[in-house]
Amino acid sequence: DPRMHTAEHILNQTMDRLFACGRCFSAHVNPDKAKCDYHYDRDLTEDEARDVEARVNAVIAADLPVFAENMARSEAEVLFNLERLPDGASEELRIIRIGDYDACPCIGEHVDQTFALGVFRLTTHSFENGVLRLRFKLGKNA
Repeated sequence: DPRMHTAEHILNQTMDRLFACGRCFSAHVNPDKAKCDYHYDRDLTEDEARDVEARVNAVIAADLPVFAENMARSEAEVLFNLERLPDGASEELRIIRIGDYDACPCIGEHVDQTFALGVFRLTTHSFENGVLRLRFKLGKNA
């Protein structure tokens, strides 16, 4: 789902900016709900969870453009963590940019503008064995 996938990008950048945890190492995205797993040392407090939610919603409300550009793999290696790239990825990579907020290599589908996502809601957050799991939904009254 392009909406949920774009929201995952925004959440990843927000988490890394706030907690320096990097992008999620595992994600499962459906049209109605999604989860992202991060390497971290604890659960979020309720205040932190509300802050993450507010920051993601601020990016959505800014109605940033979402667009793709191609980049040589050698250039991308300097700018991005390429560990999650599949074996055999080409020498030219597709980079998805969300305004000046986020950029990362990705082959998925995305919306054209962040406002198309609607309201972002963290539905749950939990921590176990070094993994912080965040679940979220999108919608008018998510």
